[in-house]
Amino acid sequence: MLNQFFHDPLTLGIVQAVIAALMVLATALLARQQRVFFIREISVAMLRGLVQIVCVGFGLALLLKVPFWLGAFILLGMATIAAQMTAQHAKHLPGVFLISFIGISLGSGLVIGLMTWLGVIEPTLTSLVPVGSMIISSTMRSNSQALERFRAEILAHERQIEAGLALGATPKQITAPYLQATVSASLLPHIDSLQSLGIVWIPGLMTGMVLSGASPIYAALYQFVVMALIVAAARITALVTTTLIRDRLFSPADQLLLHLVER
Repeated sequence: MLNQFFHDPLTLGIVQAVIAALMVLATALLARQQRVFFIREISVAMLRGLVQIVCVGFGLALLLKVPFWLGAFILLGMATIAAQMTAQHAKHLPGVFLISFIGISLGSGLVIGLMTWLGVIEPTLTSLVPVGSMIISSTMRSNSQALERFRAEILAHERQIEAGLALGATPKQITAPYLQATVSASLLPHIDSLQSLGIVWIPGLMTGMVLSGASPIYAALYQFVVMALIVAAARITALVTTTLIRDRLFSPADQLLLHLVER
């Protein structure tokens, strides 16, 4: 319908973006009726996302002109920003930025580096940066979910943890089941996405490859590869993050530092 009134692609895109933003704000207003207030947060997120994705649109054209080694610094910058965004939502946890950076960098870096070396990810900037960004984004979500879930598990089982410590158990032993539950919970969205691949949703990467002339079968296989890499990176990140944050929540005398999680 809109293309009947707006023939210029840029104008059409702007109108579509405005309509999408208004729909999101409408849901925020509906939530406000139930005393759920997040209009400011969602407005800032939409504005920030719009500006960032438009800048990326300009930046993608430059990827064809820069040397391949620069891709490592681009991905490192993405990992740093991802860690910072996670840290903003978990300020109460000690050393959360450094822990998030280590978890995201290890999870995504190991997978991206190994798969590029093996040739699964093509050693070109136009392949490395888009695929790498998807993996980093997934590890960021997994990192955020792991931090929040582990904190909730510690608070919910405070008495059991302190009782176990009093009986001589180590922090590693007493928190093992909570760490396992945290990692499993952080992976659920990624596992659901993998299970529903091609049935509930058709990923944009596969669609773009088919539209650009690639074999549909190869595009489907490559999309599966990317999704598998995302799950692997997310698992590594969740394990590293929860292990590191666990060590920060106990004193050298193996005492639970509740004030670090109750803020």
